[in-house]
Amino acid sequence: MPNEQDRKTYYDKGSLTLAGTVMLGTGVMIGAGIFALTGQMAEMTGALFPLAFLAAAIIVAFSAYSYIKISNAYPSAGGIGMYLHKAYGNRLPTAFNALLMYFSMVIAQSFLARTFGAYTMQLFGGDQSGYWVPMLGAFLILSAFTINLLGNRLIQGVAGSIGILKIVGILIFGLVGVWVADSLSFKFETVDEAGATSNFLGATALGILAFKGFTTITNSGSEVINPHKNIGRAIIISIASCVVIYTLVGFAVASNLSLEEIIASRNYSLAAAARPALGEYGVWFTVAIAMLATAGGILASIFAVSRMLAMLTEMKLVPHSHFGMPGSIQKHTLVYTVVLGLLLTLFFDLSRIAALGIIFYLIMDIAIHWGVLRYLKVEVNARGWVPATAIVLNFIALSGIVWVKLGTDPFVIYVAALAMLLIAIGEWLFIRTKKNSEFNKHHRGKR
Repeated sequence: MPNEQDRKTYYDKGSLTLAGTVMLGTGVMIGAGIFALTGQMAEMTGALFPLAFLAAAIIVAFSAYSYIKISNAYPSAGGIGMYLHKAYGNRLPTAFNALLMYFSMVIAQSFLARTFGAYTMQLFGGDQSGYWVPMLGAFLILSAFTINLLGNRLIQGVAGSIGILKIVGILIFGLVGVWVADSLSFKFETVDEAGATSNFLGATALGILAFKGFTTITNSGSEVINPHKNIGRAIIISIASCVVIYTLVGFAVASNLSLEEIIASRNYSLAAAARPALGEYGVWFTVAIAMLATAGGILASIFAVSRMLAMLTEMKLVPHSHFGMPGSIQKHTLVYTVVLGLLLTLFFDLSRIAALGIIFYLIMDIAIHWGVLRYLKVEVNARGWVPATAIVLNFIALSGIVWVKLGTDPFVIYVAALAMLLIAIGEWLFIRTKKNSEFNKHHRGKR
């Protein structure tokens, strides 16, 4: 075991089974996708929201191809950070896009935490003060932080148990909700034609947020048993499982609530749908499942994203300071991740968190596919038309969410643009300073 002051990052090879890896991926996906996005997507595109989920699944299916190909060739605990490095080397594109992914995952933690708070408060009549939702979310992040300090096997055990419980629970909710519904038909109310296309694309982009948790699996690369095969398998199983679950639950929600009711309860739509279908006991059951799902998602996300940042630190692509903390770089990046997640949870609402996260993710995702298409196609044995299609589809979805938010909440776009500018400038200065330092050190050594 490393001593307390050892700064090296340690990875427990072979500590994650295929089932455990799938649970880590679905833990993030199901937590974010079902419990809060349904209402937000309905608010954006009306009764077409089930089709937006399907469109998002199609886009993610194309996107997953690049990740599977690279992970089969280069399994790594650094995941996406290492994949970008393989394509772009020690340059600004690697650092910039890896940090976009890092921040999108931290944002996802805040999204899950806020969702946890919104559902929990349904047991107490909601949060009229606006105070308890962020506080409960912050409590959840701190609890997940504590578990992450205790090691991989405990994380896998807790995440696996939570994953099984929530999947069974959500399936029960979906099946019973469909069974007791008066009708399985969607009521496709008239949609404003002027904004129909852009709104649908924006909702599709949010739907991608419901599936992007599969990338969590890539950050567990070298710790997975037989990673050259099991990482790709875990990604496929996770996405396929979520498509089935989202479809079933979407039918249950749309069959028991009107569009207006879904929009009104957008942050806790499943709990609202459970009331007419199953009564108060159904609400309590749904809230319990939501609490488990979001807790599992937070646990899995913190586990993965802290390891990606640790890998970037070891690759000397991002600055790092110990701030007087003992322990390894892994422990430090875990602390940074939790602190950022707490700040977002306390000061941003769900809709802004979701929009910010998907903008960062889609830009990074396009960079991954371009890296495969331009630099890694032969090495990873990829067919060029698949990542090319993924780039086009991602760009269309990105354009949709940006256009919608410029019209409804431009502050989010301004924050995203400013954040990306600061990341780009900061990384450019850091890489330039590091190169100058290495150059001077090299020449001093020759004297």
